[in-house]
Parts: sequence; C-alpha cells; structure tokens
Amino acid sequence: MKTFLKWAGGKSQIVSNLKIHFRKGSRLVEPFVGSGALFLSTSYESYLLCDTNADLINLYNNLKEDPEKLIDKTSSFFSGDFNSELRFYQLRERFNALPSDDMEKSALFIYLNKHGFNGLCRYNRNGFFNVPFGKYRAPKFPRKNMIDFAIKAKKAEFRCQDFEDTFDESRHGDIIYCDPPYVPLSITSSFTAYSKGGFGLDDQWRLVKKAKEAKSKGLQCIISNHDLAVTREMYRGSEIFEMKVQRNISSKSESRIKVKELVAVF
Repeated sequence: MKTFLKWAGGKSQIVSNLKIHFRKGSRLVEPFVGSGALFLSTSYESYLLCDTNADLINLYNNLKEDPEKLIDKTSSFFSGDFNSELRFYQLRERFNALPSDDMEKSALFIYLNKHGFNGLCRYNRNGFFNVPFGKYRAPKFPRKNMIDFAIKAKKAEFRCQDFEDTFDESRHGDIIYCDPPYVPLSITSSFTAYSKGGFGLDDQWRLVKKAKEAKSKGLQCIISNHDLAVTREMYRGSEIFEMKVQRNISSKSESRIKVKELVAVF
C-alpha cells in the first residue's frame, strides 16, 4: 500500500531496508508515525501509532471512523479553481482557524499537503501552518490510497501524545520504530517544526534514554536519523547500520542528492 500524504523524510522508498532489522512481534509501535509508510507496509496483528501533530492524528482518526465523509469532503478541494495561489492561501487561512478535530480541517490538511511546496508540514511559533503554495500543474486526489489506509486503520489506534508516553505504554511483544524529526545536516536545512514546539537535541537525547529503557525491558527499539557524528555518539551501544537515501527537500533539482542515514537497533 502507498501513503496518501506527501511527507518530507517519508520512509516509503526504504521500507524494505528497515524491515530486515525487525524481529518478530505482535504489535508495531510508532511514536512518530508521520505518513504511515511503515504501517502500510507491514502486517502486524495491531498497531499503536502516535505523533505530537494533532492535525495529523485527527486526520487519521477521522479517516478511520468516517472514511466516506472525509473522502467526499476532500475530493471537493481537488476540482475547479482550487489549484491557484489565491485559493491556496485562502484555504490555508481557513485551515489555521479551525479546531484540529474538525472534519473540514482534516480535508484541508490533505489539500494543503498536495498543493503545498514539496509536501512539507511546517508550523510557525504560533502554531499556524505556513508552507507556501507549491505551483503544481494538477495535484492528484489520492482516493484509492485513502480507502486502503481506512481499511487497514481498523487494526490501529492513533494517539496525539509525546513519545515518552508512547514508550511507557509499550508491552511485551511490541516492536518500537522511531522516525523522529532528524538532526539537521546544517542550520539552514532544519525542518523540525512539523508540530508546535519543534524537536531539538534535548528531545533527541530523551529519545535515546527511552530506547535504552525499552531495551532493558526486553523490547526492540529501532531509530532512524541522519548519519552524523552527534547521532553516532547518541546511539553508542546500539547496532548501527548505514544507508544512503534520496531526499527531495531542496527546491533546486541539482541539490537533490543522496544523503547518509543510519538505523540504530537497540
């Protein structure tokens, strides 16, 4: 199955490389679910899928609970004059004015995701979505992928919460996969503000602490991140595997090169 959202740093292209490190388990736990690429590419008995982005989690819950209504509402934004800069900024303003659990806000989240620049999900310090218009010729409405997600979502529980709470709810038989906002390659390449508050180095170290605690309880925890001196220091004591991944955040095609990532297995 394919994700219905575009997602910076999404794992769709490297799922097979990740899954070889997973041991057998009954439930997959993801404290940073993002676009759900791993969820859609695995076959566990159940899933606990979490994120601190309330708009994202409410979207998933709305799609799980009333897929027909959400799909119908979303489709209305993929016709007529909605693919224009003026309409994009009008709808972005509307999105920022709605409460997170509103069905219309979930539909607009998908619209903004498909029409915004490079599928970024970014908020300013006031918690307002601020990704600019992407100028795409004809964004495709992901009807089939939304239907597939809704069907599989019956096996999943979606929660908006900090990753520490997710770790604390983990139990015997769980596999924990963490795809946190990456430590930036440089100051200018940081896109960690995908929810209000961002994700800094202190948070990265908090995550390492919880991973080690999980390991001490007999749980497997796997973390992805950029392959940097600081991340290798963070994950000392784990098994570290390297990979190169194509990343397309830059607006300049010549800058879209493969970057080194690592997978730390605790």
